[in-house]
Amino acid sequence: MWRAAWTSLEVLHKPLSVMSGRINFCEVGPFLPPVGSTFVTFALFGIDSIGDMFTDAWWKWAIVALIHAVIIVNFFAVAPLFYIWLERKVSGRIQDRLGPTRVGGKFGWLQTLADGIKLIQKEDLCPQAADGMLFRVAPYIVFVASFAAFIALPFSNGWIAQNLDIGLFFVLAVMSLEVIGIILAGYASGSKWALFGGMREAAQMVSYEIPMAICALIPIVAVGSLNLVEIGQMQSGWFLSDWLIFRNPFTFLGFFVYFTVATASVKRAPFDLAEAESELVAGFHTEYSGIRWSYFFMAEYAGMFAVSGIAVLLFLGGWYTGIAPLDNTLVSLQSAGPWGLSSYIVNLFFMVVFITKGSLLVFLQIWIRWTFPRLRIDQVMMTCLKYLLPMSCALFLGAVLWPLAMYQIKGGNEGDGRTQFFGEAIADKVTQLDSSATQSQPDTPLPAVEEEGR
Repeated sequence: MWRAAWTSLEVLHKPLSVMSGRINFCEVGPFLPPVGSTFVTFALFGIDSIGDMFTDAWWKWAIVALIHAVIIVNFFAVAPLFYIWLERKVSGRIQDRLGPTRVGGKFGWLQTLADGIKLIQKEDLCPQAADGMLFRVAPYIVFVASFAAFIALPFSNGWIAQNLDIGLFFVLAVMSLEVIGIILAGYASGSKWALFGGMREAAQMVSYEIPMAICALIPIVAVGSLNLVEIGQMQSGWFLSDWLIFRNPFTFLGFFVYFTVATASVKRAPFDLAEAESELVAGFHTEYSGIRWSYFFMAEYAGMFAVSGIAVLLFLGGWYTGIAPLDNTLVSLQSAGPWGLSSYIVNLFFMVVFITKGSLLVFLQIWIRWTFPRLRIDQVMMTCLKYLLPMSCALFLGAVLWPLAMYQIKGGNEGDGRTQFFGEAIADKVTQLDSSATQSQPDTPLPAVEEEGR
């Protein structure tokens, strides 16, 4: 009876299964996004029909997906807890204070958790003049936009929720959706101060996204791929010779420009325009309280790690240590058994390296905030449009012309020249593309085009 019932439902699901196709679990990796729909469930698990859920070992896949979903959600939630505590300690040391010292031991480890529990217990207020629906949905839009960036962000070699060929484009695109929630939060609050803060923040984020995307394309010119996993794999070896930040002068300068505009795009001081000293308010989230107020800050600190993770993948060697003998040994152990214990241990080590690099960049963002004063709105916009945007365009143009000029002058058509100016991994890829293009050419010449009728 049950089999007949599920078989009858296959007719309804057949178009969906054709659209979803099959996705190999080995390619998806140990991290999976939360499964929120039947389409995503069938696409990730490779299930062609509803009936296959009961003929195959579907419950095993469900348990594995649940574990992996909990891992990525917990990282998104726990990372802001640590970074908020880190900012309090760093700001305390810079200002000759101790910071949190009571809750959770000597160093105040549980101070952020205690604040989160307090925010959950607070009353969820909505101003009388506010648009109730937009006011309540705005924090979730900001939260989801920051969370979606982690779906295509690899933490190690293969440890990624979705290995997309356009991973970098996807991450930058979904992070730009955060500005919609900020505009709605300022508009729906029913307060002119919140509206002013939302307008300032939206103008800043939209302006700084342009040079950030251009700077992100500078290493893309060197590697020829938008796949973040492939970009990380191409940087294995010594850091001075294989990391993209040291590939040419334009990628080296592009890292610093990218880090500057990325710091501004995540609303960090000195580019923090949400708060205005003369208004004495908190900007677009002035009217928010309780758990909804905390969503904005969770998204902000998660976005700090997201842009830092992109910088690590594009410029700082990804999950590799930069020590060639160590990295080569670990990669050989990983390739020996892709699903063995050694593979998980190696991936775990690479993940620690990746998170450590990203956390160091987050620490640098915190350091900058408590060192430089906040800029005015005209200074922030002038810095972007008059200086950072032309600099990013010039660096992108130089990154395009540099390998072409060096290849023509000294590289020639030999493999050694390619390796010298493009790197071993990229040179091998270029050689493979040339060989495939040569093989695809027809053996017989094409017939000549007649002159008549031209």
